Amino acid sequence: MISINNLSFLIGSRALYDEADWHIKPGDKVGLIGANGTGKSTLLKLIVGDYTPTSGSISMAKDLRIGYLNQDLLSIDSHHSILHVAMEAFERQNKLHDEIEELLKVIETDYSEDVLNKLAEKQHEFDALDGYNIEYRAHEVLAGLGFSDEDQLRPLNTFSGGWRMRVMLAKILLQDPDILLLDEPTNHMDLPSIKWLETYLGSFEGAIVIVSHDRYFLDRIINKTVESRKGKLTVYAGNYTYYLEEKALRSEIQRGEYKNQQAKIKQEERLIERFKAKASKAKMAQSRMKALEKLDRVEDVDDDNPTVNFSFKFSKPSGRHVVRLENVSKSYPNINILENAEAIIEKGDKIALIGANGKGKSTLLRIIAGTEPFSGKSEHGHNVTETFFAQHQLESLHLDNSILEELQAFAPKHTDTELRGILGCFLFTGDDVFKKIKVLSGGEKSRVALAKSLTTDSNFLILDEPTNHLDIQSVNILIQALQQYEGTFITVSHDRYFLDNIANKIWFIEGEKIKEYPGTYAEFEEWDAKRVKPAPKPIPVKQEESKPKAITTPAPNVQQQLKKLNDQLKKVEEEISVFEINVKKLEAELAREEVFSDPKKLEEVNLQYLTEKELLNAAQNGWEELASEIMTLEG
Repeated sequence: MISINNLSFLIGSRALYDEADWHIKPGDKVGLIGANGTGKSTLLKLIVGDYTPTSGSISMAKDLRIGYLNQDLLSIDSHHSILHVAMEAFERQNKLHDEIEELLKVIETDYSEDVLNKLAEKQHEFDALDGYNIEYRAHEVLAGLGFSDEDQLRPLNTFSGGWRMRVMLAKILLQDPDILLLDEPTNHMDLPSIKWLETYLGSFEGAIVIVSHDRYFLDRIINKTVESRKGKLTVYAGNYTYYLEEKALRSEIQRGEYKNQQAKIKQEERLIERFKAKASKAKMAQSRMKALEKLDRVEDVDDDNPTVNFSFKFSKPSGRHVVRLENVSKSYPNINILENAEAIIEKGDKIALIGANGKGKSTLLRIIAGTEPFSGKSEHGHNVTETFFAQHQLESLHLDNSILEELQAFAPKHTDTELRGILGCFLFTGDDVFKKIKVLSGGEKSRVALAKSLTTDSNFLILDEPTNHLDIQSVNILIQALQQYEGTFITVSHDRYFLDNIANKIWFIEGEKIKEYPGTYAEFEEWDAKRVKPAPKPIPVKQEESKPKAITTPAPNVQQQLKKLNDQLKKVEEEISVFEINVKKLEAELAREEVFSDPKKLEEVNLQYLTEKELLNAAQNGWEELASEIMTLEG
């Protein structure tokens, strides 16, 4: 499919790639990994022809269709609706549609056989290309990526860069290319959209190359891992978890070979030193010396997993209650976030605040930090000192400071060695620490701001998307740092590996209330998959019948209780029959051309379908509860 042979690429005098080889085969699902600065994004640009190799070759079939998502697409602008932009993917279908429209106009006055034949040919090709379903397909993909029906009719230029990137991803997916090259596709995505994309890519029949720092995302999609390191590309025949295990095994073997070779070299050097002064042995010593010089040396294993090597200090521990929220309400035009919500953060809580974008996660963090107006009460406890990390905190960096000076001014209690240690963890090594803030990229500034947050004297951290712009190694460092941190924190992130390794409580906003799950993210996921989600509308029957509940107060006798439960069960079975009929009717309605070809009708019918489906699910779960209670009483 794509063959990379002896690829070298120089930036100035630095060789980003040095005679690297890699062959991408049909059906490969590849995670391209490596530390920041090792050339992952550059390699994708080399493949698509944006850059030219210094030497070597990249070859592929001329008709190979490549879908390439990169961060440059953030700046794309258009006054067209995002549905229109996504549908630009169907280039041939759109052209045929325009030609058919023109021919239909012509046929109003010209009934010639030639015009009729042309129209028939165009319509046949349009139908063969599934042209009548392209709007529905675009709508489906955009919905999966988090766009509501209303959003899809808004112009692209009214969305932020992150949301525009999702539109570009939708367009690329709809093009159905032979190979997808995806550079950090989950940046700017919330968890529901990431999970949808995982499902979509899991069924994608072409090849995929993904650059991502989200190891859970990689594990669920890829079947090969390619590491970009020291100018070479090393292939591992498995997902990211397999790569870690296999690399550890290879490193252990290499470390053993290195030690054995070093022992042999020292032995040879001792022999040479002993015999080189003796005339009878000088020739032998010279021969051994030449052999030693020609020896193919085994390199020692580099430590690719730096660890946090400084202690976290805060002068005052907080009291038991860190933050108490009471009767908190917050809304924006056309959307309610919270209404009379309550919550409490206690000392030692490590909270992950999760949910879809637009549900108020960052708003809630700002309310806790005291930077967002709201109604209600937010009260900090005794001795609570906080630090708030968010992307806009980059603006508070002092541009004329060097990186090291920025941390020295913020954390005077830490030694320069400690500060350089944490900066090294976030990829600022050697003379990098003397770079001025003003010359750094956005991602580098983000890492500096995060390093500052971790050297704080605060006993309460508020972290909004701290894993953005971090590679996998830096995410691991952040995990280690937060695991060692003895204070309290609340964080928003879409990196599930990160969340699963740092949180002991999960918060989510549902029904305009703050809900809490007391456990890890993995435990929450398992619990959330089993629970019944609130229906968008109440079931249109009496409340006690809408979702039957098991009777917990003893009845005068079991027979009366059983009769009551069986009567309720019968009513619920009747409701289920009605809901099942309604769902089937609406499924048939959604399949009708006059519905799915009309966006307004499609939106109306789809909403009805989702509502009936929720009602059916709720009734079925209620039936199961009743049946379980009946079996217990009969048992």
